[in-house]
Amino acid sequence: MTFLKWIVALAALGYLAALVAMFFAQRSFVFPVPTTTRTSPVAARFPEAEEHVLTTVDGARVIVWHVAARAGHPVVLYFPGNGDILAGCVGRFRELIADGSGLVALSYRGYAGSNGRPSEPALLRDAAAAYAFAAALYPADRLVAWGFSLGTGVAVSLAADHPLRGLVLEAPYTSIADVAAVHFSWLPVRYLLKDGFYSDRRIVRVATPLLVMHGERDRTIPIALGERLFALGREPKQFVRFPEGGHDDLANYGAIETARHFVGALKG
Repeated sequence: MTFLKWIVALAALGYLAALVAMFFAQRSFVFPVPTTTRTSPVAARFPEAEEHVLTTVDGARVIVWHVAARAGHPVVLYFPGNGDILAGCVGRFRELIADGSGLVALSYRGYAGSNGRPSEPALLRDAAAAYAFAAALYPADRLVAWGFSLGTGVAVSLAADHPLRGLVLEAPYTSIADVAAVHFSWLPVRYLLKDGFYSDRRIVRVATPLLVMHGERDRTIPIALGERLFALGREPKQFVRFPEGGHDDLANYGAIETARHFVGALKG
């Protein structure tokens, strides 16, 4: 019995240690910054873009890349995934602007030239600064928020509080809590999270037309979470599933063309 008690005690201590480690390390999971080094658009072989440094309401300085839209074309406000930097998205950006669409792509604070530390409130302030920059150049009925993965939570929050032409969510989630529960089912993650990104609570306030795209083979954010978020959204809305698509490869299966058609059909 004494031996069993020691085993139980050690297991309990190990579990408690895991809880403590998860609590303090969680932001390194949610925001795995690949690099803090700035890369200019020219160095990234994307000279079409101009780099701008914006100051957020709390004093952080964040970078956006801007490509001017042709007359009458929409402007994509792009919010990347948690491990993305703008220089790594150049191939995608070229596809986005190929039809004359404009681009305002945000480098979150702490990422690739933007200062500060990332958190949910911080990223939402960064997004607000990017929106203000875009809205000073273009009318709201030309602005389309496009979020990928983590960035869908940023895009939903922005769309809940700002007028837009449309909202595109690529591989979205209901909340980070739900995603974490999938990957760490043995931990009470809902009670530990600092950054919940509760898109399921915010999307009910989104009045703009909605497009959700998700891969059926997504192992990072299961398509069931995208379906649940879509069900909560208001009309008009459209859900497009990619049977062979995973998490990072939806562009290979026509996601950009799908989004372009969706945006083009909207009244600007």
